[in-house]
Parts: sequence; C-alpha cells; structure tokens
Amino acid sequence: MVEPQMLLKDPGVFPSNEVLRESLGDDIYKVLESFVETITSEEYGLVPEWRFYNDGKAWLCKAVYKKKTVLWLSVWEGFFRVSFFFTEKHLEGITALEISETIKDEFAKAKPVGRLIPMIFDVCKKEQLDDLLTVVRHKKSLK
Repeated sequence: MVEPQMLLKDPGVFPSNEVLRESLGDDIYKVLESFVETITSEEYGLVPEWRFYNDGKAWLCKAVYKKKTVLWLSVWEGFFRVSFFFTEKHLEGITALEISETIKDEFAKAKPVGRLIPMIFDVCKKEQLDDLLTVVRHKKSLK
C-alpha cells in the first residue's frame, strides 16, 4: 500500500485558496471550504493560522479559539487531515459523543504522543463533517 503524500511542502508558497484547490482538487476543496466556513462562523469562532513548520517541512493550519488550539489541519494527496489532541481525563467525554463507533474505536487504540492522545480524521467527503464538527464543539468546550 502506498503511503499518502503530505502536500504544501514549499515554504515560499502560502496555502491560499487557489493553492488549496489545486492541491486537493475541486471536490475535496469544496468539503474543506465548507468545513473552514463553519468553524470560522460566529457559532464556532475559530481562527485558522497557517504557518510553515520546519520540523515537518510543511504548512499546517492551527485553528484556535481565544488562546486555545482546538485542531490542526494538514493537506494530503486526496484528503485533508484534521488532528485533535486530548488528555486521558477527556477519554470519558469522547466515548459519550455522538460520533461513529469506528472513530471512537480508532481513538481508543491511538498511541499517545507524550501525554496527548491524537484523534485524526482523514476527510474527503462532506458526510464526514458531522462527526468532525461534533468533535470540534467538544474540544472547544473543554477546560
């Protein structure tokens, strides 16, 4: 199986909407656009910040609410990835969320990164946004 390729590797090319559309293709770009419009709406109030990170040699988008990082977004061949990081004390809250059991199972098996447990969504279809936005709301509400 071929590992998917992370895109947006050129520090000189800012991930503008045109660059994102070219990287993802029209269909997936529309899903990304819808996701970003939703999380930046008044209801969610997240602020996306694109930065080039030298450790991963790629552009990543950190979405913050006030000063809290809610999620990380990266662009891959054929999808965009949204990553959340939770601590052990948040495990119970996640099992209570109304999201797909597959997501919960994968999260339960995820290997911690330091003290944080990653929850990763590889998004390529609009149908995935409901679960994704449920997790965004949950993460935003945590203290």
